[in-house]
Order: sequence, then C-alpha cells, then structure tokens
Amino acid sequence: MRPLRVVLTGATGFIGSAVLRALAGHRGPEAAGEGRRLLVRAVGRRRPEGAGPDDEWARADLARPRTLRGVCEDADVLLHMAAAIGPDESECAAVNVDGTAALMREAARAGVSRIVHLSTAAVYGPGPHRGTGVDEVAPAPVSPASRTRLAGETYALAAGATVLRPGLVLGRGDRWVVPLLAQCLRAVPAMWDGGRGRVSVVAVNDLARLVARLGVVPGAGCGRGIWHASHPRPVRVGELLRTLSRHDVLPSVTADLPWEECLQRLRAARIPVSERQFALVATDHWYRSSEVWHVAGCAVEPSPLTWVDDAAPWYRSVVAARSGG
Repeated sequence: MRPLRVVLTGATGFIGSAVLRALAGHRGPEAAGEGRRLLVRAVGRRRPEGAGPDDEWARADLARPRTLRGVCEDADVLLHMAAAIGPDESECAAVNVDGTAALMREAARAGVSRIVHLSTAAVYGPGPHRGTGVDEVAPAPVSPASRTRLAGETYALAAGATVLRPGLVLGRGDRWVVPLLAQCLRAVPAMWDGGRGRVSVVAVNDLARLVARLGVVPGAGCGRGIWHASHPRPVRVGELLRTLSRHDVLPSVTADLPWEECLQRLRAARIPVSERQFALVATDHWYRSSEVWHVAGCAVEPSPLTWVDDAAPWYRSVVAARSGG
C-alpha cells in the first residue's frame, strides 16, 4: 500500500521538532491507518534531526515563495508549524503571510487532503480574556508576529485547514515564556497581583501529539475551522511561579503587589519587556480549549504543569545563561 506522505514545515523549530518526534509514534502498522507506512517530507532551510531513514528533506524558504514550488507533490497531509515571531514586520509578513499563501497554493495544487496550521492565541491582543471561546472576541493583534499570523490564517482556512491557536507553549526548547517570566521577576520580585491571574498553557509535547493525531489518524480530523489548543485547565500565575521556583528555575517570592504597582516597578526597571508582554504572562489570558482534545480523541495530561519535571534542567540552563550565571 502506498505510504502516507506528510509534509512538515518548521521541523527544526521548537514546536515543529516536537511534532517530528510525535510522528515517530505513528510509524507502526496501525498508527497511520490500515497498515500504511508514514513518510515525512520536512520543508525548510536545514535538514532536521530525528527524521526517519526514508524521510525526505525539501530545501525551501517560506520567505522566498518560489522555493516552495513542488514541496507538496504527492503529499496527503500538510502540517504547517513554521512561523516568524520576531519584531520585524516585513520579515513576519514575508513568512507568515506570503509564505503561508504560497504553501497553501502548493497544497491545493497537489490535492493535499488534510492540513493542520499552527497559529497563536496572541492574535486576540490585550486582555483580560477569561474563558473565551473561538469567535467570542474579535482578534486585535498588536505585534508584527501576531498580526501577520492572523493574516496567514485566512489562507489556511481557505485551503480547508484546521487552524490551532495555543496559548503559552512550554517545555524543553522554549526560549520565550519562562525566560520572560525570569526577566519580569528580576524587575518585579513579587507575586504579581497576588498571582491570581489565569493563563492558558500547553506542554509542547502534548501540542505535538495533538497535531500529529489530527494530521495522520483516520477519523481524528476536526475539519476546516479554528480551535483553541491549550490544556483544558488554565493555570494560576502564582501556581506556575511557585512550581518553577520549587524546581530551582525561578527565585522564590513571597510579597504580593497590586497590579498598578507592578507596572510602576516594571517601568522603573527599564528592561526590554513591554507592559503588554508582562500582562500576557501575569494577568487573565485563558481560552476554552477542551473541545479540540475531545474531537481529536487525544488524551492530555491531567495537570497543565506536568511538563515541569522534564523541562526544569533545560530552563535552569537557559535562565542562568541569560542572567549571566
């Protein structure tokens, strides 16, 4: 029987590399459906580690749409995990808008039957957001990355994709969320607003399992549409900080400060963290996310903080390096 061919972008990145590892669990005779073998074609500028011996690498660059010609040829599934998340608007637009549009045209030309496209809950912009469902609040992105990722969703949806909007993605390889928490704690060493804020988080390995299942398991697809893809249970900011402190990732803090005083101290510290970024990890930003796991038939860890045991050594090294030891 012909192998199930999966095109994966972003396979060398934080989330994409986790998806590549998750796909390895679907290479058995039953996982890919009716005994079909699973072959992955990684699309990117570098060959990823962890690919199977029969997997392919298509050298291409989303910022140069012409290089994408033919990358979906003979493919059954497209898992689009790549994105530009930096502050440069033109770079983000080139990858997240023009690159996504070109990739979706290639998928349509090749007749790809199933597409999973990774976006972000950051498209909703400033909160607070409390238990928000898809379409219950209009997106209002404020950063170049979130603006262009929202624009890229349009092309994915037109191609029939399942679009996933996770909240804060955590685990080994995360160079943004926990390092940002560490920066904010150095500037404002306290429980921000008493740690009462709730945020949507998801372990990168859980998210990767969901993406792989949606892509390759018969009957697990959600169809075209947008889905929140965080852990079903939001986590209190105080609980997150205390858990990371117990694992020696972050310092322990006991003082409580009201939110306005936290903002004053952040301004006085003059660190390269905006009030918007601070609020994103310190105040209510959580989104109803249970439905996608149920529809996909994908189990998730009971606690949204199970990942900490495995990721703590990684985070300790990253935080220590950024703080000068």
